[in-house]
Amino acid sequence: MSKHLNIQTNQTELTPEEERMERLKGTPFIIASIVAVIISLFVLVASSFLNIQEFYRNTIFIMLITILAFFLYPNNKKDKTATFGVVDVFWIILTIASFGYILFAYTDLHVNRMSQAHTTDYVFAILCIVVLFEITRRAIGWFIPLLSIFAMVYAVYGVYFPIDFAHSGFSLKRLLFRIYMTSSGIFGNTLSIASTYIVLFVIFGAFLSASGASRLFNDLALAIAGQRRGGPAQVAVLTSALTGTLNGSAVANVATTGAFTIPLMKSIGLKPRFAGGVEAAASTGGMIMPPIMGAAAFIMAGFLGVPYTVVVIAGIIPALLYYIALIFAVDTEAKKQGLKGISKDNIPDVKAVLIERGALLLPIIVVFAVLLMGRTAIFAGFAGIITSIIVSYLTKDKSNRITLPRLFVALREGAIGSIQVAIACAVVGIIIAVVSMTGVGSMLAYNVIDLAGGNLFLILVMVMITCIILSFGLPSTALYIVVAVTAAPALVQAGVSPLAAHFFVFYFGAMSNVTPPVALAAYTAAGIANADPVETSWTALRLALPGFIIPFIIAYDPIILLDAGDEGVNYVRLLFVFLTALVGIYALAVGLGGFLKTRLNIVEKVLFVVTALLLITTHSLTDVVGIILFALLVAFHIIKSKRTAGVA
Repeated sequence: MSKHLNIQTNQTELTPEEERMERLKGTPFIIASIVAVIISLFVLVASSFLNIQEFYRNTIFIMLITILAFFLYPNNKKDKTATFGVVDVFWIILTIASFGYILFAYTDLHVNRMSQAHTTDYVFAILCIVVLFEITRRAIGWFIPLLSIFAMVYAVYGVYFPIDFAHSGFSLKRLLFRIYMTSSGIFGNTLSIASTYIVLFVIFGAFLSASGASRLFNDLALAIAGQRRGGPAQVAVLTSALTGTLNGSAVANVATTGAFTIPLMKSIGLKPRFAGGVEAAASTGGMIMPPIMGAAAFIMAGFLGVPYTVVVIAGIIPALLYYIALIFAVDTEAKKQGLKGISKDNIPDVKAVLIERGALLLPIIVVFAVLLMGRTAIFAGFAGIITSIIVSYLTKDKSNRITLPRLFVALREGAIGSIQVAIACAVVGIIIAVVSMTGVGSMLAYNVIDLAGGNLFLILVMVMITCIILSFGLPSTALYIVVAVTAAPALVQAGVSPLAAHFFVFYFGAMSNVTPPVALAAYTAAGIANADPVETSWTALRLALPGFIIPFIIAYDPIILLDAGDEGVNYVRLLFVFLTALVGIYALAVGLGGFLKTRLNIVEKVLFVVTALLLITTHSLTDVVGIILFALLVAFHIIKSKRTAGVA
């Protein structure tokens, strides 16, 4: 292959989970590795030919995941040197006891005892919830446990809440029974999706990475965009988009691709905070990138009762629009700073990259093809894994061939990469149980609509803010589930199509990764860039803002999701909406960036932003006005810049 930049050697950065695994030594490392491989094998077998009841599959799966998590996530997260100890052994014993109890008592409880629980059942229910809260605190943070505790308090003491949200209340025993002893709580639908579709695709991502696809994504992005204006920033956008197809975590995306792209951006003169901001915004977009969409695509399909393929296809255009918006924002900044691209001598050739390792794109193509053929997501995941193994032998680089040792590493990494999503899916089962018992989702929806006076735009703005706040610090699946059960009903009740409503709330939940004060993706990027975390997060938010109008367009006209109901998709209208969306996001990028041909004055900035807002609703009148205003603004600015240049 052609020349490589020296900076590319930095791309061996480990993800946070891999770093934790590296800290384990001796027996704990061996045991954790064995448990991780068992988890992946269990998922593969249980998803194929093993006939096992859903409740038992979920219980075994979450028990093994929790055990593995106690090996990797220390009691004190701030202690970077902390490793496995006696306290963790204690929690593992409690894990086996609490999950093991219901595993063996479930049939007796519901068959022999006719669902009549004993005191011992409730004791182990409380123990299981405590264990889940502890591992969630370690792996994800305090927010979900506190939210779950609040939900439980609300379920029991609902009569004491404000009249708009009050209910008669449930006994603690009834709540514990629902959460622990049925498939409507911890071991419910979300955990079922995690233990099948989600983990299977995370394992697929691990096999794809093992085959060398991550390096291919970097080189391909560098070859395509390296010479463009501000090339390294464009490379970061493309790399993160490609990585997003197999990586559902914005933070993990930053940790892996950022180790390559951030130093590359800094090498051409971009400020550290800007380099970190670009990577954070680009990696956040990976959460909405099909086919995995931060693993939320599987949960969304389950909530909506539609095939997984429908969600994947619906997510393609919004994801493209987001990354186009980001490219517009980056290009505007590059023009403003007068940045150039990378020298042709320092970037690989597209043709050479594709000839050498282009076969590594086949697994992703196979997954999409299988889904479009109407096969299940599980079948597509298996097809992707098998294809990844095969294509690893079709490239010249023998180091990426998935031999038996690398097979076990991929299985191990697949399980490790599933920890956060699996734990999140289990613990939010508590919140889902409370929501279904109390009907709080409908009450919240009614109050949001009432407060906004029925105005759809105000409802969308209120839901947007709610989603961002509720999603602070949460991984993709957890944030989606939280906003789906709390915020999405308000949009559906306001007349937004269910598919568009769920995309809207998930989109803005994902944006919490770049929204201060808890912008985890931006903070991770700031650490790699040696930049101020707060400044980096504000920069990331400014770059991502042009993409903020996309969910509004989705809500007003779900044709962007190819969601046209019984009438079918009008492709002429789809093209029109897509083009007006492009104009809108470009106008917003220019207005927020403050630059077109030359720097914009305050009036021009405001008018470009107004133009973008006019193009949100996709109504013919506002679209026409917006496009005319945009054309006039561009023409005026070009004339003004020429006159300014002539005077100079």
